[in-house]
Amino acid sequence: MGKTITVLPSAATSRAADAMVFMDENGIVTFVNAAAERLWGLSAPAMIGRDARVVFPAGLRFDPARLWIVEDMVGTDRQVVIAHPDGSNAFALVRVAQVQHAGKSGYAAVVQRLPGPAGAAGHMGILSLVAEKTDRGVVVTDAQRRIVYTNRAFQEMLGYAEGEADGRPLSDLLASGKGAAELAARIDHGIQHRVPFPEDIPLRGASGNEVWVSAIVTPVLSQATGALEHVVAVLADITHTRLMEDLQRQVLAALAADAPASDILELLCRKVEGLAPGVLCTILGVTADDRLTVLAAPSLPAAFSDAVEGLRIGPKCGSCGTSAFRGEAVMVEDIASSPLWEDFRHLVLPAGIKGCWSLPAKLRSGKVAATFAFYFPGPPFAAPWLEGVVSLCSDLCALVLERSEARDRIATLASIDTLTGLSNRGRLLESLSDLIAEAGERDEPLAVLMLDVDHFKDVNDTLGHSTGDALLVEMARRLKAQLRTGDAVGRTGGDEFAVLVHDCGAEEAARIARRLIDYMAAPIPAQKLHLTMSASVGIALYPQHGASAETLLQHADTAMHEAKRKDRGRFQFFTEDLNKRAEDRLVLSVALRKALQNHALRLVYQPQVTLSGGALHGVEALARWSDPVHGEVPAPRFIALAEEYGFIDTIDRWAVEEVCAQMARWRAEGLAVPHVSVNLSPLSFRTGEIVGVISQALKRHRLAPNDLRIEITERVTMDQNPNSFAIARSIDALGVRIAMDDFGTGYSSLSALSHLPIAELKIDRSFMLSIEQDKNALALATAVILIGQSLGMTVVAEGVETAAQADLLRGLGCHAAQGYLFARPLEAADVAGWLSTPRHLAGPDGAGS
Repeated sequence: MGKTITVLPSAATSRAADAMVFMDENGIVTFVNAAAERLWGLSAPAMIGRDARVVFPAGLRFDPARLWIVEDMVGTDRQVVIAHPDGSNAFALVRVAQVQHAGKSGYAAVVQRLPGPAGAAGHMGILSLVAEKTDRGVVVTDAQRRIVYTNRAFQEMLGYAEGEADGRPLSDLLASGKGAAELAARIDHGIQHRVPFPEDIPLRGASGNEVWVSAIVTPVLSQATGALEHVVAVLADITHTRLMEDLQRQVLAALAADAPASDILELLCRKVEGLAPGVLCTILGVTADDRLTVLAAPSLPAAFSDAVEGLRIGPKCGSCGTSAFRGEAVMVEDIASSPLWEDFRHLVLPAGIKGCWSLPAKLRSGKVAATFAFYFPGPPFAAPWLEGVVSLCSDLCALVLERSEARDRIATLASIDTLTGLSNRGRLLESLSDLIAEAGERDEPLAVLMLDVDHFKDVNDTLGHSTGDALLVEMARRLKAQLRTGDAVGRTGGDEFAVLVHDCGAEEAARIARRLIDYMAAPIPAQKLHLTMSASVGIALYPQHGASAETLLQHADTAMHEAKRKDRGRFQFFTEDLNKRAEDRLVLSVALRKALQNHALRLVYQPQVTLSGGALHGVEALARWSDPVHGEVPAPRFIALAEEYGFIDTIDRWAVEEVCAQMARWRAEGLAVPHVSVNLSPLSFRTGEIVGVISQALKRHRLAPNDLRIEITERVTMDQNPNSFAIARSIDALGVRIAMDDFGTGYSSLSALSHLPIAELKIDRSFMLSIEQDKNALALATAVILIGQSLGMTVVAEGVETAAQADLLRGLGCHAAQGYLFARPLEAADVAGWLSTPRHLAGPDGAGS
C-alpha cells in the first residue's frame, strides 16, 4: 500500500483553485469541490455517488474485478479527457493520492485543467519562438540520446547547418581528449537520475574546433508512464571564459615559477592574440621619468618599438602614451584621422592597423606602471567578450609588474643602505672587485679610503638616534659631493664609510683624505646646535696592500682604527706592521674578554701619603692582569684595548663593585683607610648608567659617599659628549668626590676645569722624572699646585720616588704624594701590614719606579 493521508473535506478544499474529487475504496465519488463542478459542467449532487469510471472515462486504470483504483496509479500524474454534458471535452492532468477519512480508506484526485488542442498549439508555438530567438543553444534528443531538434543559436555556436545534427548521437558532440570518457559517464549518470543537472562540457564543432559550453541538462519523462522520453539541454558558450581562465592559470603558473617578467608579458600578448585573431597586442612600461619603454610587442613592426622606446608620455602621444598620461582607457577607432596619432600613425598604418584600444595597468599605489594595448585591423573594434579580456589582461599585467617591482625593490634593499642611499658593504665589495679587475687590466693604481665619524656614539646617546641618522645622511651627501666620475662610496656599517677611488696613488689618496677630513669637519646644524664632527681615515692601496676587495677593505679598516687610536681627525696608510699590531690586539682582546669572564683581573692598592705629616691620605686602586700566555699586561694597554673593543664599561662596573667591597672589608677590620680611589674611563661618562652603579655599590656595602673617590682623566674635558659634564655633576651630587688624574698632560682648558666638580688634582708622574733638574718641569708642577690651591682643590703628586722630590713638593704646598718612596702597589691583604709599620716618610730603601 502507498502512503495514506488522513484528510477531511473542508471549506479550504471547497475553495481550492484546482478541482478535487474524493472517492471511497470502491471508487464511488463522495465529494467534489466547486472547481470540479466547473470542470465537469455538473453540480455536486449530480456527481456524488457516481462510479469513478464514469467521472474519469479515460486515463485512469481500475481493477477489473472491483471498482478501486490500481495502487500503482497513486502518486503519479496522468492526462485524462473529461466529457462535458454538451458533448465537448476538456483536457486535464490528474494526480491520485490514497487518503483516510472516518476510519475508512479512499482516494483523492487533484485535477488541473490543461489547454485544449488549439491552446496547446498556441502554447507550443510560443515555446518554439522562444527556442529560436534565444541566444542560448537548445538541443533535444529522444530517449536513445539521438538529436531530434537544435535551435538557431546551437547551430551558430557549433557551426552546423539547420538539421545537420539531427539523428546524430549526443555523444558525438563531445570533444575527445583527456577526461572525455569520464565526462560522458557523468552525463549519462545524471540523465538516469531523472533530475536536471548543470555541467561544463567541451563540444566538438562542425569544423572540429573545441567549443566550451555551460549546459543545463533536463531529462523529460512521459506523463503517462514515467519513462524517459526526451533530453533537453540549454547551452551557453563559455569558450572565451575558459580560454581566459586558462590564460590566467598560465600567467600565474609562470609567476609561481619565478619566470622573468619579460617572458610572462610576451606570453600574455601572444595568448590574447590567439583569443582574438587579427588583434595585435603591446605592453609598454612607464619609467620613473615618465617615458615609455617596450616590455612586450611580439607582433608589431620593429620600427614601432624603436620609435616608442624612450618617448615621453603626454596628451597627444598615441593611444598608449595618452592613456598613461591620463591614467584612463583611450579608444581610437580611426588612427588615420586621430590627432593623438598625428606623429605616429605612419608606424602602424602600413601594417594594416586601423584602431587601438589602450588601458593603463596600475599598481596598488595608483601609479601607472604600463599600458596594455589592442591594435585592430578594422571595425568592430571591441566585441563584448573583449571587455572581459581587457580587464583580465590589465589585472594580470599589473600583477606581473607588481612582482617585478617587488623583486627590484628586494634587490635594491639587498644592495643599498636604506638610510643614506649609498651602496652597502655587499654591493661595495662587488664594485671594488670590478674596479680591481679594471685597474689590473689597465695597470693603474686604486685607493680604498675607510672613513669613521669620531664620537658618533655620543650623538646617538645624547641627541637621539634620529639626530644621529640625520648626521649620517649629511655625511653621506658630503662624501658623494666629493666623488669623481667612476669613483664609488658606500656605508659599510654604523658610522663607517668606504670611498673607492680609481686611478689613484699614494699622493693623490693623501690629498683626497685631507680634503674629506676638512669637508666633514664643517659644522652640521642639529637641534639648534652646530655639531663639528671629525673623521678618521684609513687608506689601503692596490696593488701594494692587497689584490682582493675583501683584503683592501680590511686593511683600510685597520689603518682607520690606527688613525683613531693615535689621534682622531687624521688619516693613516696601511702598513704590514699595522696589520701585525691589529692581529696582536685582536688576539689580546679575545684573551682579555676571557679573563673578564673568568674574573682573572685583580686590583692592587697604592697608598697616598700627606706630605705635611705622613698620614695616610687614601689609597688608589690599580687594575692588574696577568695572563697565562701573554704574561703581565700593562694596565694602559689592556684598558685601551677594552675601550677599543667595547667592553670597558664591564671593567669599570667591576672596579667600582670591587673597591666598595674591599673598603667595606677594611671598615669591618677596623683599618683606618680614609678613602679608596678608582679610575673610570671617559667612555663611562657618556651614559648615566655609571651613576646608578656607584650609588647601588655604596648602598650595597653600606659605605658613606666620601669613602669612595672617582678618578678621571683630562679626556673627559675633551670629550664632545654633552653628557660627560652632567654625569660628573651627578656623581658629585651623590657626595662622591672626583679627582682629575694625570693633570697637565692633556689639552683640557681651565674653563672646562672650572665647570667640572673636581675636588682633587693629580700631578702626572712624568713631571717627577726631571722636577729636580728641569726648570720647565718644576714650573709646570708649580703651576698645577697653584691652580689647585686657587680653585680650592687638593693636589696629589704621582710617581714620587726620592725624598728630595717629596721635600720639593712639600715646599711648593703640595698636599699629598704617592709613589715608590712610600710604597709600591699592594695587595689588599698587605695594606694592614703597611699601615702598622712606621715607614711612611722614609720610604723603602732602593725603591725605583
